Amino acid sequence: MVAVDPPPQEAAAPPASMKRSASFDRVPEEARRILHRLAGELWGGDVDPCALAVSQLKGAMTNEVFRITWPGDGEGEGDGEGDHRKVLVRIYGQGVEVFFDRDDEVRTFECMSRHGQGPRLLGRFPNGRIEEFINARTLSAADLRDPEISSLIAKKLREFHDLDMPGPKNASLWQRLRRWLEEARGRCSAEEAREFSLEKLGDEIAMLDSSLSGIDQRVGFCHNDLQYGNIMIYESTRQVTLIDYEYASFNPVAFDIANHFCEMSADYHSATPHVLDFTKYPGIEEQRRFVQTYLSYSGENPSDVEVDHLLGLISKYTLASHLFWGLWGIISAHVNKNIDFEYKVYAGQRFDQYWQTKDKTLAANLTR
Repeated sequence: MVAVDPPPQEAAAPPASMKRSASFDRVPEEARRILHRLAGELWGGDVDPCALAVSQLKGAMTNEVFRITWPGDGEGEGDGEGDHRKVLVRIYGQGVEVFFDRDDEVRTFECMSRHGQGPRLLGRFPNGRIEEFINARTLSAADLRDPEISSLIAKKLREFHDLDMPGPKNASLWQRLRRWLEEARGRCSAEEAREFSLEKLGDEIAMLDSSLSGIDQRVGFCHNDLQYGNIMIYESTRQVTLIDYEYASFNPVAFDIANHFCEMSADYHSATPHVLDFTKYPGIEEQRRFVQTYLSYSGENPSDVEVDHLLGLISKYTLASHLFWGLWGIISAHVNKNIDFEYKVYAGQRFDQYWQTKDKTLAANLTR
């Protein structure tokens, strides 16, 4: 999931202070060879290992992400820090292939790059890849509540959903939920299964699938993980870009928006990044502004009926989002040991919220 730059004061160290950090030992040898090659291909220089600065980016919950920086020759492109040159090294988390097909994810990454979305893929090694470093600011939790930034996100998300991506156009949500449930059951002890009521979730997934799949709704290419750390903004142009497509697939667009709204309850850079505050889920007027902007992006003038219909779907798909990330949390606790995050506590909150809001949410008329 999310990875963001360290605080500015750390990034502003002068070139003379650049020394190989302890983090460099976490970068595989295959990645180091690619870095050496990239220095010549991108900037016509060689990599002095002693000049490299390696910073592990904070907030990652699926992969380990490192920013690799080395000085230029005084004639290259500046990026706000003199002539420093940067790339991103992403080391895949342990066992996360249970969530998605890595080859599919890389193909999506490359296709997105061809569409002018997100960073370029610069190199691959057995357990990770090297990406272009985007010189933009990663959003914060507070940014999601800024009306201007929220509007920019709504427009970008509509553009994302409209992308003509290759592959089957069928929604993956329900199949993925069922597969993750079986994965969670296979990894949990009997005590854990009781704690998270896993024996009930198959019926819950079937009920949501039945009640939502027959509704008239749009399916598009969805990000499926639109939390603030996966959104970047170029301050000079106010352009927004979406990054990290590991969970991306075709799905009902209402699910993607619902998931984004749920992420407003999170702050992954607090002292307790796993704790959610669901009182921060956007109110109806904030939701309506977002949906109206989303539906108006291509010049349409949506009716109140269209806006209300999508809002009703988003409300229902919020339940699916809770199950989605609750199951993700349980499985991650068993397979991803190299990320410091309280996955089970996080999962418990998502499931609790599902049970607390299910009856009220489903009682509402789908067409509002």
